Amino acid sequence: MNKTPRTVGAPRRRGRPSADCARGADELLRVARRTFALRGYEATSVREIARQAEVDPALIAHHFGSKEALWLAVVEQIRELLEPMLETTAALRADASLGPRQRVEHCLLAFIDRVFEHPDIGIFFSTAATEEGERLNVLIDVMVRPFHAVCLPLFSDAMDAGELRRCDPALLFSVLMQGISKTVAYAHVLRAVSPLPDDPGRFKRELTDVALHLLR
Repeated sequence: MNKTPRTVGAPRRRGRPSADCARGADELLRVARRTFALRGYEATSVREIARQAEVDPALIAHHFGSKEALWLAVVEQIRELLEPMLETTAALRADASLGPRQRVEHCLLAFIDRVFEHPDIGIFFSTAATEEGERLNVLIDVMVRPFHAVCLPLFSDAMDAGELRRCDPALLFSVLMQGISKTVAYAHVLRAVSPLPDDPGRFKRELTDVALHLLR
């Protein structure tokens, strides 16, 4: 898997940071991720991110340089957060202890775990995916293609084995994954008509049941 996203700018490098600096940069990226997710790239300023993080804007410039480089660093952080899930999912195809449908189910369970752990990634993706141009290309290269590469073979195998109804595997994958991600990311909207978001454990269990039911 190619771990180097296409670049539209480059983060400023100033040598190996200390552990404290690394933690500080990581937290800045988390704040930036939430802010970009809620406002979009164009409407987000470095000053606003600094305000949300309660730091001086100069600190962001020190760590990342430009806003464009900060956005790329956010995408790289997301890639790192998703990497364990991708590795786990890639290994499913060779797991002889599981049948074809079970591998798809385990793929969904791994995805649901990560979505509940980092729900703002779904909002970030939804907001960034409305753009056109190089940032969208980066998003597809980092967040879409790698996940499709490890998941679609599982869906195709299950269809070939007659354990999933035959349809376009990419379409089924998209409906399931986007439905799961957006339902969790926009749980505040669901809260208007359902109490589930106020009980995260039950919310996760019921969403899992619905997702698995859609495979039938």
